[in-house]
Amino acid sequence: MALTMRLPEAEEAALDAQAVVEGRSKSDITRAALRADILRHRRWDAPLLTDEETFDLGNPLEE
Repeated sequence: MALTMRLPEAEEAALDAQAVVEGRSKSDITRAALRADILRHRRWDAPLLTDEETFDLGNPLEE
């Protein structure tokens, strides 16, 4: 899928600089950032742990 993205000048300059420093293409850096954002917001169909596999740390600490 092709994608066109418009960035503010400061963000484009930062992306250009990062690409040079890392020796990667801007597309590669953008794809990696998109993958990370998608994974960070992913909703799982089932919990990773059951209630039996976790423990309660108790109530919040109060002063």
